[in-house]
Amino acid sequence: MTGSRPDPHPPRSPLLDATAGALAGCISRLVIGPLDVLKIRFQVQLEPIGTASQKLAARQAASKYTGIGQALKTIAAEEGIQGLWRGTVPGLLLTIPYTAVQFAALQEARAAAQKWGLMQTSFAPAVSFVSGAVAGAAATVASYPFDLLRTTLAAQGEPKVYHSMGQAAQGIMKEKGVRGLYRGVNVTLLEIIPYAALQFGLYDAFTSAYTKARHSITHPEAGKGSERPRGDAWARFACGLAAGTLAKLATNPLDVAKKRYQIAGLQRSTIYGAHISNEYVSSLRTVLIQIYRNEGIRGLYKGSSLSVLKAAPAAAITFAAYEFFIGYLSGVQAATTAVARRH
Repeated sequence: MTGSRPDPHPPRSPLLDATAGALAGCISRLVIGPLDVLKIRFQVQLEPIGTASQKLAARQAASKYTGIGQALKTIAAEEGIQGLWRGTVPGLLLTIPYTAVQFAALQEARAAAQKWGLMQTSFAPAVSFVSGAVAGAAATVASYPFDLLRTTLAAQGEPKVYHSMGQAAQGIMKEKGVRGLYRGVNVTLLEIIPYAALQFGLYDAFTSAYTKARHSITHPEAGKGSERPRGDAWARFACGLAAGTLAKLATNPLDVAKKRYQIAGLQRSTIYGAHISNEYVSSLRTVLIQIYRNEGIRGLYKGSSLSVLKAAPAAAITFAAYEFFIGYLSGVQAATTAVARRH
């Protein structure tokens, strides 16, 4: 059975979505930078963490980072406070094209679904998930080298292997060629497609459910309200928080594998743990099996608490900031158009 549903995402200029997405992504990146560094350090550490892995740990060296608080203190003591924002420049260079392409592709996918009449069918709820997957894949391909460079710089510790993003890019290309800048992109796509689908799909589902519930309470005599809680910043923040949390928990093992791919062959100091060799990442299946055998089930969820601590507020901040900038830029655009028409 089908029913007529208004499109909750009216078409806009792709440039408007790209600009709002890029600005929102930059704000989110600066806020969660230290959590990103901590997450990467835990995920590329081969040694088991914590007392639950005592049998495995007995066969291996002790891990350098054993907890969030200890890791924060260690990095700050050894590398200074700036060490907690290591990789921020390539992180921002990653974020700008990633979020710009992501939000622009998201709206284009939704516009295509509207054009094909899918928003007026029972497939409408699935459009958000599919659009999110398409947007995530497009954004990943557009920005992947910056993701790899950011991970490399954040993971290397002291003494530095590379002192700048340019030096890291040159070193990787010298050793592995241009293809080295895309190492792990296939694993990243396998991770990002379900992650983005869940993040955007759940965000739309949560905001739609919130708006309908609120509308039924405040206007019980009226029909369905709008699909998204425009003007309710806290509701958007909470919906983004919940969507980011669930999406990250579902895809964390693939995120751990991706980080191992990205720094394979990096000759960082052994005080940070065993080196990840190129042979270690011969295939995704091999990486996942080795993580499980050598580090236990907890190895597949290394950094998961940090991933949630990072991804949940990052999603919340990004969605809230995006909605703010869309509203602001749309207002500026409308005002500019009105002035131009009068003249």
